[in-house]
Amino acid sequence: MHDILFSIFPNEKFIDLGLYQFGWERCMPAHMYGPAARNHFLFHYVISGSGELMANDKKGNTRTYTIRSGQGFMLYPGQISTYIADENTPWEYTWLEFDGLRVKEALDISGFSLNQPVYRAASKTFRETMMQEMLYIANHGDETPFHLIGHLYIFLDALTRSVSSTRMNHSGKLSDFYIREAINFIEQNFPYEISIEDIAKHCGINRSYFGKIFHESVGKTPQEFLMSYRMMKATELLKMTDLSIADIGNAVGYPNQLHFSRAFKNIYGISPRNWRNQN
Repeated sequence: MHDILFSIFPNEKFIDLGLYQFGWERCMPAHMYGPAARNHFLFHYVISGSGELMANDKKGNTRTYTIRSGQGFMLYPGQISTYIADENTPWEYTWLEFDGLRVKEALDISGFSLNQPVYRAASKTFRETMMQEMLYIANHGDETPFHLIGHLYIFLDALTRSVSSTRMNHSGKLSDFYIREAINFIEQNFPYEISIEDIAKHCGINRSYFGKIFHESVGKTPQEFLMSYRMMKATELLKMTDLSIADIGNAVGYPNQLHFSRAFKNIYGISPRNWRNQN
């Protein structure tokens, strides 16, 4: 019997940790998904049964993994993968697709990478908590966005704590302080003409070191993050106000409307005007 629950998260305004889609499925024998790639991080936890994951590693080579009950797998944005339920004991799994500023750091702490997508828990207690949070989200797709994001935070906490705790002891780095300072500075000053040098100077470190630790922690360059943050703020204004495109561009740090429209299209694939009409 093939059963499935599936929901799409209705809100993309969460920066630190955002949810995109989620669900639960009891697969038919040899049921296959892929090959495909996601735009965000996608985590599956296998509740029962087993199956195979075929996913690209850092060099683009395809690796095959057998995933059993109590294990799971993490897929990265843009990673091509295929997964197939076992013919005799097809798996039942639950999944979350998520992203955000702190996700890459949390996954690094947990030991995940393109070369190591398999989840193996060291703590049964935290593994059970993680699974229950995933199932809760899968079964409560009609709850408010803040409610679901709250449970997503508990899921990510349980995920990181369910792996070896030795990695967790090294997470209190000085670079975390710089990243928080940088993000706070961007949140407060994005409407103005700020540069990456300005952000690094505010943090008290040189530009090249700042760029290195920011990319390692966030998964984007400071410039990419600043542009994404401005465009996210622009979508809020496009949806919630009647301001002109030029005024919105100016409000998010783009006094030149042409430059704003070009940057917006680089992120969302369509012009600000077309985005407003569609949303």
